[in-house]
Amino acid sequence: MSISTNINTILNDIKTYSPYPEKVELIAVTKYVDCDTIREVLESGAINLGENRVQLVTKKHEELLSFPKEKRWHFIGNLQKNKVKYIAEFIDTIHSVNKLSLAKEIDKRAFENNRKIDVLIEINLFEEETKEGYDYNEFLSDIPQLLQLENINIKGLMTMAPYTPNTEYIRQGFRKIKELKDELNIKFFNNSLTKLSMGMSNDYRIALEEGATFIRIGSKLFE
Repeated sequence: MSISTNINTILNDIKTYSPYPEKVELIAVTKYVDCDTIREVLESGAINLGENRVQLVTKKHEELLSFPKEKRWHFIGNLQKNKVKYIAEFIDTIHSVNKLSLAKEIDKRAFENNRKIDVLIEINLFEEETKEGYDYNEFLSDIPQLLQLENINIKGLMTMAPYTPNTEYIRQGFRKIKELKDELNIKFFNNSLTKLSMGMSNDYRIALEEGATFIRIGSKLFE
């Protein structure tokens, strides 16, 4: 199977499983592939690229600057405050804001680069000790301060499901985070939360059915 064929399969799945396919974007998770492979991804029509390490996304961004296809870099991994400065100039969306101090650092670095950066709030909905993410109640207490940051755009929520054969458990979690987004829009965000980043190669069809707008696909693209 080719990358192009795999991308088309996923795009067809978006049309099949999502209640609003026009709102859904595929993020090609390129963290394990080289720039030649990324060029093939871009040639196949994908424009969103997901990386989880600052050193690698910076290197790949520089190497692909002259490549003529449109591209948007998404940071999808745990981000350390002291490394925000390296990606603030070019990153499109940061999916993994999990504490107020990180949001403040992104705001600071965005201001220094005369831009606003889109961010998603990562919620540890499944309460896994090995996963990063805000505790939901802690996030609620931080919202007033987060809303004061003028150089970030809080666009929505992100979560990661556990690796489990219990698909109903995964579905309930994805459904819950959609409900939380809707509640937050009413109480705090005036319907400005439009993004839900959830679903990976093993569970993206469930995520689509439950309202994902970003699906993060790696292994299924390159199998």
